[in-house]
Amino acid sequence: MKRLWTVLLATAAAVTLAACSSTPEQAAPVTDANATGSTSTSSGTAGSGASTSGTGNQSSTSGSNLQGASGANALRDPRSPLSRREIFYDFDSYVVKDEYKPLLEAHAAYLKGNRNARVIVEGNTDERGSREYNLALGQKRAESVKQVLTLLGVNPAQIETVSFGEEKPRNTASNEAAWAENRRCDLRYAGE
Repeated sequence: MKRLWTVLLATAAAVTLAACSSTPEQAAPVTDANATGSTSTSSGTAGSGASTSGTGNQSSTSGSNLQGASGANALRDPRSPLSRREIFYDFDSYVVKDEYKPLLEAHAAYLKGNRNARVIVEGNTDERGSREYNLALGQKRAESVKQVLTLLGVNPAQIETVSFGEEKPRNTASNEAAWAENRRCDLRYAGE
């Protein structure tokens, strides 16, 4: 597991460096070394506008797919790490912090154990920056979470990404505390 996080951090560093270049970036394919049978890859590009990615029918998840192995609804249990659905970011960053490792591992385990479950990763930003810039940054944040989940073994078809930019603030004040609340990704499960 330590090796996996080392790979994740190296990938995040490479993506961050690519974002600093003045030419449009093309994300390198990400190989899932944990996949059984064939190796799956995922690639994406940074974009602007409210865009989505993912395949399959993201909206057709039945309620029974949201049940945990014990029969209790793990997604709604406040004692479960699955009830936490937010990943927060530093200013002008889309690097997933180490503190969210256990949270993303729990969601990855749930998605791998419930192959019909679908999650939508919603990227958000604070109000600073142009609308276009914030939509692109929100998309990069959503894609960074998708990349981590995919590297943890989740089928990319189970994950959809969307950027809301600055359009869905959690806190409408204009100060650092409010901006910190708005720099986030939210995980939403289809069918909830």
